Amino acid sequence: MSKRRGLSLDEKRSRMMEIFFEKKDFFQLKELEKIGPKEKGITSMSVKDVVQSLVDDGMVDTDKIGTSIYFWAFPSKASQNCKRKIEELSERLEESEKKRNILTERIEEAQKGREDSVERTQCLKELQEKEKQKSHFLSELEMYKECDPEVLKEIQNETGVAKEAVNRWTDNVFNIKSWCKKKFGFEENVIDKQFGIPEEFDYLD
Repeated sequence: MSKRRGLSLDEKRSRMMEIFFEKKDFFQLKELEKIGPKEKGITSMSVKDVVQSLVDDGMVDTDKIGTSIYFWAFPSKASQNCKRKIEELSERLEESEKKRNILTERIEEAQKGREDSVERTQCLKELQEKEKQKSHFLSELEMYKECDPEVLKEIQNETGVAKEAVNRWTDNVFNIKSWCKKKFGFEENVIDKQFGIPEEFDYLD
């Protein structure tokens, strides 16, 4: 024997609304917790959550009178809510239709001139071939980049700057050596040996 399936939330909500519509009265939560299981098969533990969900959706009204909280719902209000919901959905549908028509027009406009034809197919083929050629030429240019006149000129300029810097420091070394010879009377070969200066040390041409 198969186990009886419990009610879904939508089923509980629907049956709870039946209680309000059939009895057309005001109820406290504890009253609904007794009626729900007995007449509609809604477990008393879930009555509070079901009623609150209906209140949140505006399907059931609630108010506090003294220290007690009452709940009620009448078919007339439900009918008005239903009509208002239909109007809202109708407006959304109309707006969606307008957007769809605008998008359809834009798509049709964008497709003009892109219809399949022998000429278009040939143009696309030529475009692909040109793109391949371009990629090939760019690869070759990268290989010969070092021979580029602009690149060579830049290298020459950098070389000139480096040469000037080397000669400037060479000049500084010679000036220091000259100062040491005058100040301390050292021989030049002694200074070179002491500071690891090679014999061929000289300015760059």
